[in-house]
Amino acid sequence: MDMPALARSGLSALFIFVGIATVLNLFWELAQLPLYTIWNNAPLAKSLWAALHCTFGDLIIASWSALLAILAVGRNWPKQRFLLVAVMTIGLAVLYTIFSEWLNVNVRRSWAYSSLMPTLPWLGTGVAPLLQWIVTPSLSFILLKWVALQRPKQH
Repeated sequence: MDMPALARSGLSALFIFVGIATVLNLFWELAQLPLYTIWNNAPLAKSLWAALHCTFGDLIIASWSALLAILAVGRNWPKQRFLLVAVMTIGLAVLYTIFSEWLNVNVRRSWAYSSLMPTLPWLGTGVAPLLQWIVTPSLSFILLKWVALQRPKQH
């Protein structure tokens, strides 16, 4: 069975999506480290560990957001309703991110933004983590569709 045929099954496509999203989120987490105080207040190893830890959290967010979207609206996904599942996944991830950032920055104080982090004035949510959950799943769905779901070319 070739990759496109394998990825046409919903569970396989979900695993491929989550794998792509995890790799993209690792790069995003590393790139946004200077936007958090840990970058300046902790040894490099601790900052890198934090990025790896957050990437594991991103894997969970991507998995659950996509799974909930597929269960809610993704009958026959990925063959049908691909865009609807993608939009709902991104929406769920963005909503979770707004809640998580508020909880961890303002309530628990598990992490803090550096002065470099732009924030949304009405929410206080960092722009970088919010954009992360628009950009990385969007690219992941595009790559899933482009690489794994395209039909084999007819000769």
